[in-house]
Amino acid sequence: MAEPFKNLVNRETVAEAARHLSRAWPRFDRARFETLAGDGLEKLELKARVLHLAAALAQTLPADFAHACDVIEAALAPPVPLDADGEPAEQDATARTAGLSGIIIWSLGEFVASRGLDYTSRSLACLHALTQRSTAEFAIRPFLQRDPEAVFRTLAKWVRDPSAHVRRLVSEGSRPRLPWGLRLQSLVADPAPTLPLLRTLQDDPSAYVRRSVANHLNDIAKDHPDLVASWVREHLVGAAPERVALLRHASRTLIKAGHPATLEAWGLDHSLHGKATLTLSARSVAIGGSLGLTVRLTSTAAAPQSLVIDYAVHHVRANGERAPKVFKGWKFVLDPGEKRSLALQHSLRPVTTRRLYPGTHRIDLLVNGQNVAGRDFVLRPAD
Repeated sequence: MAEPFKNLVNRETVAEAARHLSRAWPRFDRARFETLAGDGLEKLELKARVLHLAAALAQTLPADFAHACDVIEAALAPPVPLDADGEPAEQDATARTAGLSGIIIWSLGEFVASRGLDYTSRSLACLHALTQRSTAEFAIRPFLQRDPEAVFRTLAKWVRDPSAHVRRLVSEGSRPRLPWGLRLQSLVADPAPTLPLLRTLQDDPSAYVRRSVANHLNDIAKDHPDLVASWVREHLVGAAPERVALLRHASRTLIKAGHPATLEAWGLDHSLHGKATLTLSARSVAIGGSLGLTVRLTSTAAAPQSLVIDYAVHHVRANGERAPKVFKGWKFVLDPGEKRSLALQHSLRPVTTRRLYPGTHRIDLLVNGQNVAGRDFVLRPAD
């Protein structure tokens, strides 16, 4: 079994942070910090551990906020390098000996967000440094909520920053619905302030940045689907392959949902001309098992058809009702008269984001967003 992610924040993390902060500021009370940060740490989940360390930092770093930021910045490791594809490079354990980086940056960002809201300019300068050692995507959000005008002025400059980490922060930190992050309700309601930033960053040379832009647009699509469909239609014209890939990733939720304007933008606004069947490998399966899906398609069209094949699993909920979740399948061109068989295994193991309940579930086959076939199956309690 994989090590729980929460265990990345441990007593070794605390000791390393204490060592580097003491190096940067000899008056740092290392023993007190280690006592405060270590007290009850193992009982906490991931985010609670992060906040626990941030609280210990607040009690041991200088009371003067600007001085505290100076200490943090002096204790940092060099920025995380990027590989040839513009992705953060893997770092070995020895990289931590140079200074603070990795998971502790999350706690440092939380310290800045809790203590620095009245010092926007100094806080943003510190987050600029922190994000180059991991990410400050969570820490910047309270500032966007508190002082959006000042933060957006800074983000408009950061889209041209030499560091891909900083350029990514522009997009990731301002996502309306960032997972695990503070929801930015004003941007959920009106994403207009972020659109000029995304327009610049969608052609960024770093795939690390472009993936964030795609996820940001996908966030917007959940509340403003027509806006994102229009964006895709406009920005597909003359797009390089990298932008096409970004726009397709940004469209994934809308394509799964069969959003008509998005399907039209991608040339997927037509029904299947032909026959489709869906076969399941069993009529019942236990929680923890898997279910085989076989799809057979026969084209009756006189021209090639661009198809996106997804499937929706209608899970039984605790109240007995069913709710669908769409899963990705295949994307290809079906030639005239072609017959094609497709197969996959769908896992029915519980995951942290979805609890499974026994009962009669259903799987629907979606071709270009349209339901073309379906089958029921019984999910049994775990054997």
